[in-house]
Amino acid sequence: MPLKWRRVWIADETYESAGVFDVDGDGVLDVVSGAFWYQGPDFRRKHFIGAVRAEGEYFDDFSTIAMDVNGDGRPDYITGGWWGNALRWRENPADPTKPWPEHSMGETGNVETTRAWDIDGCGVPEIVPNTPGRRDVSLFKLKTQGGKGTGAFEKITVYEFPEGQAQGHGLGCGDIAGHGRMDIVLTRGWLECPAKPWQEPWTWHPDLQLDWGGASVPMLVVDLNGDGRNELIVGNGHGYGLTWYEPQRSAAGVLSWRPHPIDPFNAQYHDLMWADIDGDGKPELVTGKRHRAHCGHEAGEWDDVGIYYFKWTGEGFAKQVIDYGPIGESKGCGIHFALADLRGSGRLDLVAPGKDGLYVYYNEGL
Repeated sequence: MPLKWRRVWIADETYESAGVFDVDGDGVLDVVSGAFWYQGPDFRRKHFIGAVRAEGEYFDDFSTIAMDVNGDGRPDYITGGWWGNALRWRENPADPTKPWPEHSMGETGNVETTRAWDIDGCGVPEIVPNTPGRRDVSLFKLKTQGGKGTGAFEKITVYEFPEGQAQGHGLGCGDIAGHGRMDIVLTRGWLECPAKPWQEPWTWHPDLQLDWGGASVPMLVVDLNGDGRNELIVGNGHGYGLTWYEPQRSAAGVLSWRPHPIDPFNAQYHDLMWADIDGDGKPELVTGKRHRAHCGHEAGEWDDVGIYYFKWTGEGFAKQVIDYGPIGESKGCGIHFALADLRGSGRLDLVAPGKDGLYVYYNEGL
C-alpha cells in the first residue's frame, strides 16, 4: 500500500534549493531556502536572510547544507552556484531575523551543486562541490579548534585530470573498492580513497564510463541486494532516465557495470535520496523531476512533473507517486530538496523547492 501525502504551499519563491534545521534554537525545525527562512512549525512567518544573485531564471544558490561553521552553537549553511565560481557560507546571527552575513569558502569554478560527506571519518562532513568543467576534484574541510568550527575551510585537491579532461556532470560518494572507505564517483570512473585520504594519493579507475550528459548529484552508492558490494543509482538530470548499475568483476578482476532501468520514461532526475520513508526499516529511493532544469531547452522539460519514491523489491524497483501531473498543477523537487520529520510524527516529510515554488509534503503514513 502506498503512503499518503498532504501537500502544503509555503511560498511562490523559485529558489531551487532548500534545507531543514532549527534556525532559532526553539527546538522546532525551520525551512531555509534562497533568501529566506520560514519559521516552523507552520512555516508561515518568513524572514529575510540576504540577497541571492539572480541569473535569468536561476539563482546562484544550488545547495543548503546545515553546519555550525564558526562554532557558536547556531547552525549556519553552505551554498554555491554556477555563476559565483565559489562556495559560500551564510552565518546565522544572534538574531536570525536579521540579515545573515555571507562568507567565501574558496574558489571552485562553476558549481553544479554541492553535497557533504564525511570522507575521513572524523565526524564532521567535508563539503564536495560538483564542478563539471574543472580538472581538479577538490573538497573543503572545516578547520576546527577544540572540536568546534573556526569559520574557515581548507581546500584539498584529491586528484587532477590531465590537460583536456574534466570531472564532468555528476557526483557520488561511497565504498566502491570494498575497503570501507569513502570513494568519490564521477561519470567516467571513480577515485579510490586511500587509507590516509589527506596524505596519500587517490587512484583513478576509469571503468564506469556512464553515457550521461548530466548525471545526477548525487549518484547514490548503496548495497541493494545485500551481497556486500555497492551498486550505483544514477538519474539523468538533463534528459530521460533513472538507472541502477550492478558491479561485475571478470575472472581477471576487471570491474564493469551492468545497467538496469528503473524509470526510462521520465526526465530531469537531478537530486536523489536514499532514506526509509515508510518506516519498514529499509531505505527507499526518493527523487523527482527538476522543473525547467535548463529552462525548457531539453528533452522532457515540458512533460508532466512529479515526485516519487521507489521501493526495492529484491530484483528491481516499484514506483510510488508522491505527486504527479501537469505543470502548474503538480510539483517537482528542485536541485536540492530535503527530508525531515517536521512534526515529530516519526515519519519523514519532504520539502520541495524549485522554479515551481516551495512546498511541504507531509507524510501521512499508510
